[in-house]
Amino acid sequence: MDLNAIQMFVAVAHMGSLSAAATHMEIPLQTLSRRIRELEHGLKVQLLHRSMRGTRLTEAGEILYEYASRGIEAFAEGKSALVSDQDALRGRLRVTLPIAYEPWGQLLCDFQQRYPEIELAVYFTEDCVDLIAEGIDVALRVGAIEQDTLVARHMISYRHQTVASPTLLERLGKPNTPDDLFNFPCATWSKDSSMRSKWTLGDQTIQPATIITTNNYLHLRNCALNGDCITELPPFLATQAIQEGRLLSVLDNHPMPEKSVHLLYPSHRYPSRLVRAYLDYCQEHLRNRYPSPIQPPAITYPQAKTAAREHVEC
Repeated sequence: MDLNAIQMFVAVAHMGSLSAAATHMEIPLQTLSRRIRELEHGLKVQLLHRSMRGTRLTEAGEILYEYASRGIEAFAEGKSALVSDQDALRGRLRVTLPIAYEPWGQLLCDFQQRYPEIELAVYFTEDCVDLIAEGIDVALRVGAIEQDTLVARHMISYRHQTVASPTLLERLGKPNTPDDLFNFPCATWSKDSSMRSKWTLGDQTIQPATIITTNNYLHLRNCALNGDCITELPPFLATQAIQEGRLLSVLDNHPMPEKSVHLLYPSHRYPSRLVRAYLDYCQEHLRNRYPSPIQPPAITYPQAKTAAREHVEC
């Protein structure tokens, strides 16, 4: 079987169209199309559904892509290892993070200092992007994971805190129960601007009296610091302000649910050396900074679907 034709097929499957793959591989479109048809003829199956909108894999194509993509990546890795320093990691690593996820910024800087020849492409979004379609190597997700094409490696877990400024609490008093929040202006996080969020506090779930809804925790923190509202914040955005006395934690006896942080990569791909180095570094960094006696293993589906059921903060 022609390895070049297999590489072309994998490129088409990855890029989603013949023309995009031809441009990426710098070969004529007609040549690529002919070689794919020859591959289909040789295997006696149709690998691609072709349309004006692009291409998509047939059932047979999905099976071939699952195995061929692993082989192509493994071959490329082996070739790279032969021609380069075994200890040096080189290449481009594409990662995506939630907006305002501050702790990962320093982690990425430290990672690049350890591996200075790795180029990082970092994209911030609240959308659950299609890693394959968008060409993303690793995504950081907080909360539930619903995509069964991904492998999830657990990184850390934490709880959000409900906070308010001293000036607001001096003016309105301090809430003692979740029901007291109905007497306070609140600001909530939501991925969808058309929906109002609910808070689970201890064993009670409420929909607070919301004056602001946003998908940016930095904006929520600013609103709380201004004395406008009570809000929820991840600890990495709340701790310093609490230590400095600019924010106060409220309803500590009614903790919010635990949230799990995972790094995800496509399940049909054998992770490259860059991806493995990134996963291992992040886990090592967090283990050293937040020591825990339990380090959960990587999970795949259907296990991942039962790991968390809260809303996704991609």
